[in-house]
This record gives sequence, C-alpha cells and structure tokens, in this order.
Amino acid sequence: MLTPITFHDGAIELIDQTRLPQEVVTLTIRDYRELADAIREMRIRGAPAIGIAAAYGVVLGIQALTDGAVLDEHFKKVIEELAGTRPTARNLFWALERMTQVFRENRDTGLEFLKERLLDEAKRIHEEDIEANKRIGSHGAKLIPDGATILTHCNAGALATGGYGTALGIVRAAWEVGKLKKVLVDETRPRLQGARLTAWELKQDGIPFELITDSMAGSFMACGEVDAVVVGADRIARNGDTANKIGTYPLAVLAHHHQVPFYVAAPTSTVDPTIKNGSQIPIEERDPSEVTQIRNVRIAPEGVNVRNPAFDVTPAGLITAIITERSVLEPPYTEAIENVLHG
Repeated sequence: MLTPITFHDGAIELIDQTRLPQEVVTLTIRDYRELADAIREMRIRGAPAIGIAAAYGVVLGIQALTDGAVLDEHFKKVIEELAGTRPTARNLFWALERMTQVFRENRDTGLEFLKERLLDEAKRIHEEDIEANKRIGSHGAKLIPDGATILTHCNAGALATGGYGTALGIVRAAWEVGKLKKVLVDETRPRLQGARLTAWELKQDGIPFELITDSMAGSFMACGEVDAVVVGADRIARNGDTANKIGTYPLAVLAHHHQVPFYVAAPTSTVDPTIKNGSQIPIEERDPSEVTQIRNVRIAPEGVNVRNPAFDVTPAGLITAIITERSVLEPPYTEAIENVLHG
C-alpha cells in the first residue's frame, strides 16, 4: 500500500508530491520548521495527510529538546508554527489538539517519557487514519452501482491520507469487488492534483481511468457517462456544508442538475463541530503564480490581476451523502453529524 509519510529513526520521510508524476522523490525531514515549509509548499497535502504530518511535526519539535525549563514555551512555538501552515484543513488542527492533550497529560512525567507518549500518539493518529480510510471505502463501495463510472476531483487518495484514501478509497474498494468500470479524473486546476497525482495513483494500481479537463465534467454528465461523483473534504461544518478543492462546488451543482449522486468521503476528524455552516470555514488564498504559471511556464500576461482561492464550499443541500468511517450520513446532516460524533 502506498504510504506518503512515515516516521523512523527520528525523522519524517515523505513523498515530495510537487515532483510527481515525473519522479518519485522522498524527503527526509528532521526539523519541525522544515516540515511546516513542506506543508505550506504542498510537498505533502490532503487534509488527513497534513494532520498526520503535523502530529509527527510535534514529535520533531520536542525530540531534540534537552532543557525541560523551556518546555512550555517551546511546545507553544511548535504548535503555532505548524498551525499557521494551511488554514482550511480541519485535520491539521484536530491532530494538533490531540497532541496538545497528550502534552498536557504527560507534561510533568519527565522529558523522555513525554517524547515517547507524543510519538505513540502520532503513530496512533496515522494508524487510525489508514483504518478509517478502509472503512470509508467499504461503506462507499456499497453505494456504487455495478459497472459504474465514477468522476472524482483533485486527489483524495493514498497521497492525501495516511494510506488507501478517502474518495479513492471508495474507488479502490469498488474496483476490488468488481463494481467499477472506470474513473473520470478531473485535472483540477490550478495545481493539477488530478492530472499529476490521482492519475498517477490509479495507474500504479491498474485501475482504468480517463483524464479530463475540469470544464468537461458537465458534458460527460449530460451524456449519461457519470454514475456518481465522489470527492474528499478538507473541512465539514456541523450542518454538512463542505470545503474541498476549488472546483468542487460547480461539480455538485452539475451533479444535482443531472441527477447524479454526489458523495463526500471523509473521516470524522474532518468534521469541525465548532463551525455552524460553510460561511464560517476559512478559505486559503494561495499565490497568484499558481494561476499564471504551470510548472514555472507563464501562461498569462505579466501584471494581470489574479484570484486564487484554494477551496470552495459545497452547500449540504447538494450532497447526496457524507461517507465516514463510522457510517454513511444522509440529510438532515446537522442531526446525522451530531449522532455520529456523540451517538
């Protein structure tokens, strides 16, 4: 199974996703600030993978510390550095909250014991994510009709998680039980995560797919060539409004118009119980060069004005179901999410 991030010998090893698909390069990171840069630069990306990376980043930040007198100050500095990397991904903050809780519970047990407990928790977060993805895949595959063509957007596969994937976990599970015909892969401008990453993953697994531009999706739905749309999520509000890679919202509108089921696949750690609806989800705005250039080749005139939100919000009313590791959630989502989190 493809795993984008591992931790051993006191270092994080991760696949540099900015180098795919041309080459597979593994980065070895021993400093939490270097990891924070890797998250900002999207060398590792996808909400669950970012959360796992941040948990291991806390371990990096504390493992080199020898002076317990500055422990509290240093821990706060590490958390702030990692929390400031990607504002939309809920899993980032969820993982940091878990690591902070372990820190508080073990703060006075001795520095070496604390380091062990933090590493244990980071590994637990990683292992739980992989298992959650497999359960998401199992739940989701039951919703996919025989001989289906699934359309997906961005990359919500093994590269975006601890392994296996959320949206691609459903694709993989459907393929394993013989229900899947093929996948339509949106290229996903401006960073082309579909063309570069999802296509690469599917090719590695031998799952049939066709790469399309983002603007082609509606045409394929109109021709009856899409049986379901399955996407991941970076943050889900209490009412089911969902933030995902920019371009997801128009897909949901198109799917609704053409009566194509639109599924969101995400672990419950992506749900933000502190946010009432999608209007409260912070949307990251990224560098204009991502729009004006492709792989450092300029495609727009110098000096143009650019908007580059990395995510959009799909209203809950356009989502057929939210597929989590615990169960498949159906409207009304406020009640369903409350039950799955606290039931």
